[in-house]
Amino acid sequence: MNEDLTALVPELALLGAAVLGLLTGCWLPRRRQWIVAVLAAVACAAGLTATAVTLASGREQTVFSGTFAVDTATGVGRLAVLTALPLVIAMSVDTVRNHPRETEYWVLLLLSGAGTLALTGADDLLTLFAAYLLASLPAYALAAFAKDARGTEAALKYYLMGALLGTVMLAGTALLYGAGHTTRYRALATALPLAPYGLVAVGLIGVLAGLLFKAGAVPAHFWVPDVTEGAPVPVAAYVTTLPKIGALIAGYRLLHQALPGSGVNWPLLLAVVAALTMSLGNLAAFFQTSVTRLLAYSTISQVGYLLMALAVATRSGLAQKGLLFYLLAYAVTNLGAFAVVAALPRARALTDYRGLAARHPGLAAVLVVCLLGLVGTPPTGVFLGKLELFTAAVDGGFTWLAVLAVANTVASLFYYLRWLGPLFATAGAAPAAVQAVRGRTAAATACTAAALSLALGIGGSAVLTLAGGPLVP
Repeated sequence: MNEDLTALVPELALLGAAVLGLLTGCWLPRRRQWIVAVLAAVACAAGLTATAVTLASGREQTVFSGTFAVDTATGVGRLAVLTALPLVIAMSVDTVRNHPRETEYWVLLLLSGAGTLALTGADDLLTLFAAYLLASLPAYALAAFAKDARGTEAALKYYLMGALLGTVMLAGTALLYGAGHTTRYRALATALPLAPYGLVAVGLIGVLAGLLFKAGAVPAHFWVPDVTEGAPVPVAAYVTTLPKIGALIAGYRLLHQALPGSGVNWPLLLAVVAALTMSLGNLAAFFQTSVTRLLAYSTISQVGYLLMALAVATRSGLAQKGLLFYLLAYAVTNLGAFAVVAALPRARALTDYRGLAARHPGLAAVLVVCLLGLVGTPPTGVFLGKLELFTAAVDGGFTWLAVLAVANTVASLFYYLRWLGPLFATAGAAPAAVQAVRGRTAAATACTAAALSLALGIGGSAVLTLAGGPLVP
């Protein structure tokens, strides 16, 4: 039994900071609770350092009786989460500074982030479900952090759907255990081909239901626009970005490691789900007037593209590196767009951004980079990610899905331009009070995220090479 705790330094850093932050916050005066935010940032830096060391060593291993894998997917997932989480922390400073529950906010972010990290390395069905709970429960509380009517309604919808699909996921776990008499992925890969087809199929659908909920994919997407609209903007940025990283890497590992020879036609199932998700997300975003709801449906469409990698997980060698790179690029690009929204708290509608380029040219430039980046415009990172995934879909025998994805990408330009067009309007600009910037932290976060998106697009070949490394055999 390998019980090497050093393999779990990133997860332990976040959990340790959460416990220490909660204890410290009990004794800090309200004006000094920012110390807990600094502690959270230090934990992320420590986790990033440990991740870099692990990736540089190139060593793949499983720890704690094979229930957690430390390999390329885990490493790049950690890199994405621990890059995105400090951006969320920085974006949140202006929103929660001197709030009566500021410490609790940082602690909840750390706990949910630790759960997301656990999802990326889960190599056992029970570990997967425990990580799902750890990633979900703090996020429900964060959605209701403002304690207003909209936030409470959003959190209730988020919780009820999460509880329902979490129960379905647990039932699916039980069925797969009944079929394979084990919960470890590699043992399941040997046992499931000999198990009853129906039992395996229903169990797999149950487990995927929970992961699709975390990712915000059809048909488990209904919570996304309501939570994005009702929660504080930094929380909306978090729940539409980081959980996707954990859920999609967890889904890829499950399919690639546990079900390659099960006989269930899950590639076609996921291809259909991907097609429906990208198409519904784009169509629903077309005529949105709220910037947060537009971004919500945008994130749903992005999940559709990402699910293409899961559909060809065992069919194409490009699927893994395309998925991992796309997740990293999407995380910084999406957070950049949300950071602009957080910096302009009174600009809630598309018309409120009219004339922004003249008044705040830096924020307008960031918005152009991030929104065109989400379309997949070079030289942003998402462009390379989409190129890899579309190629993987063709390589894996789903040419029709790649064609549909290209059509959806072109169509998405319409609603992004509906937001970008008013930025450069010279007449009828929104009042200065509507475009007032709240502090400097969110604006600085937006610029940082946009720069990272461009850097990934320009220097993406190194990250793609890294993301193509092996999983634990």
